[in-house]
Amino acid sequence: MQVWGLRRSEGDPALPIQWVQADLTEADSLDSLPFSQLSGLGTLVYTAAASGFNDEAYRAAYVDGLAHLLAILERRQCLPRKLVYVSSTSVYAQSDGSIVDETSPTEPAGFGGRRLLEGEAVALGSKVPGCSIVRLGGIYGPGRTRLLDSVRRGEAVCYDDPVIWTNRIHIQDAARAVIHLAELDDAEEIYLGVDDEPSADGVVKRWLARQLGVPAPPGAEQPPSSTSRRMRSNKRCSNARLRSSGFVPSYPTFREGYGELIKDSVG
Repeated sequence: MQVWGLRRSEGDPALPIQWVQADLTEADSLDSLPFSQLSGLGTLVYTAAASGFNDEAYRAAYVDGLAHLLAILERRQCLPRKLVYVSSTSVYAQSDGSIVDETSPTEPAGFGGRRLLEGEAVALGSKVPGCSIVRLGGIYGPGRTRLLDSVRRGEAVCYDDPVIWTNRIHIQDAARAVIHLAELDDAEEIYLGVDDEPSADGVVKRWLARQLGVPAPPGAEQPPSSTSRRMRSNKRCSNARLRSSGFVPSYPTFREGYGELIKDSVG
């Protein structure tokens, strides 16, 4: 395959990607796209990242950026045959530990979830013949070791009362899931991109401590506030639909993924 990558900054020349430097949030900058070479574009994978954690940045990246890109591709008759839009489980407002799947209500309380849901609507309402949304859980793996580092440094606390449920996916499985959906015939519109096992916060942190050989994190003296990001993510997301499409995660639970990270860090 010929892979094109669009970035605000320069791309890594070591990767087998043809880089184009442009800014999705600035419609005029997209005039630099190589339209003559994009006429047979097969799949557009939209994995934009906001420039900051605020409503304006999220709208620019996840809503306006996609609209700008689709508009210019349509004008230049370069619309792809398929679109995969990378979203987040933050579009769900459930915070009571309930089980969530693709049919669950999406009523996000935070601006991030609202803007991602708006972006999903732009993708699904576009003229691209096939579109799939993948809502990823918390991504971890090489370069994303915040939780592991906090346990190693003795800074973590466990939220056990009430139990706080967490959902995650290894960064390699997140990428593999996107590729899987890009290549999947008759893909459905919405998929949850998480591993096989929603896990209680304390269970994960104490397991990490045992593997690291450090003291177990203490229990939190008080539960997080009802409006905190931790409480807003308190749900159990199901990957049954993604699994049933033929996707098999390389890291089915946090144990395989974090186990490899720990092994690599001491190897």
